[in-house]
Formats: sequence, C-alpha cells, structure tokens
Amino acid sequence: MNREITNQNLHLLLPAKVSLFAQIYAAEKGGTLLDALRAFYKSDTYQRTGTRGNKIMALRPGSSL
Repeated sequence: MNREITNQNLHLLLPAKVSLFAQIYAAEKGGTLLDALRAFYKSDTYQRTGTRGNKIMALRPGSSL
C-alpha cells in the first residue's frame, strides 16, 4: 500500500486535518466551530496546502510553521 502523501491524494486527508484544527482552535479561542473553519479557509496556511513540495499537512497540533 502506497502511503506517500502527494498533491494527488492530499484531498483525502484535508477534511480530517481541518476538522482537528477547527476543534482545537475553537477550544483555545472560545469561538464556534464554524468560526474556526472560516479562519482556516481564509488563512495563508490553507493557501499553502496546494503548494507542491511543502510538508505543511504533516504538522501536528502544537507544531510551529
């Protein structure tokens, strides 16, 4: 089984990563999950997920960019 993360399969992982981010962000900032999702999708981080060769989606909660 090929477990390499590429631009072709990143879309399969993104919803789970965004969901985790939204839960953590909402808990830390005190907002709603919807506010957290909006913050993520408006962020530079989301824009960078489509950049070829980056490792941003391998970051774990608490990691720095």
